Amino acid sequence: MIGLLRRLAATMTLPVLLVLAWWWTSDASTNFYLPPLRQILAAFAEVWIGDRFATDVLPSLARLAAGYLIAAGVGVAAGVVIGRSRLVRGIAEPGLEFLRAIPPPVLIPILILFAGIGDQMKIIVIAVGAVWPILLNTVEGVRAVDPVLIDTARSYRIGGLGRLRHLTLPAAGPQIFAGLRQALSIAIILMVISEMFAAREGLGFAIIQFQRTFAIPEMWSGTILLGLLGFVLATLFRVVERRVLFWYFGQRAAARDH
Repeated sequence: MIGLLRRLAATMTLPVLLVLAWWWTSDASTNFYLPPLRQILAAFAEVWIGDRFATDVLPSLARLAAGYLIAAGVGVAAGVVIGRSRLVRGIAEPGLEFLRAIPPPVLIPILILFAGIGDQMKIIVIAVGAVWPILLNTVEGVRAVDPVLIDTARSYRIGGLGRLRHLTLPAAGPQIFAGLRQALSIAIILMVISEMFAAREGLGFAIIQFQRTFAIPEMWSGTILLGLLGFVLATLFRVVERRVLFWYFGQRAAARDH
């Protein structure tokens, strides 16, 4: 319990200090574009604690979840296939390097032509952008599996799904989760960007509308909400990561103790 409180204090110290500094430095501000933090927080309570949460935030989270899950499924599956086969890796790498170099926001006008301006386009943009760190980290994780373990599994005639479940995925797990963590940040960014193009609702749409109508405190409140969502999602991800990779973090703790 004491350790948990210490970690919580260490996590919250810097954000609290930054908020206090922002409040103090902005309290007497008369700049239209940099309003005092108290005005921004008042706008936050008025805008986001109510109907707008259901009409803008929840749809954004649904699109984020759909795109991120698609990217995770495709990235891990394709990464395992490419990482396990040198032949497939040699064939796929040129095309993957070409596609990876294309910024996902550039695809938005093209996707609008084929998928329209609805949720499908936004989900595709999120998935296309978030898949790359997952795919590449999975490939590297699978390639780094200890050859001795592979030979041992082969000698015991463990193959197919058994080897994938009990050897490949656990051994590559830390690298896969590193890619998933990077992809989460990218997915949040692309969620907002995709909603700024030809959208009718969503968090990105709301922020850009506030900016266009010069509702500056409301615009800042949307930015703060984005930061809070990112913090909450990163915290939840860390909890899941520690639960799934408990053996890995246990090994690291034991190594530090020795």
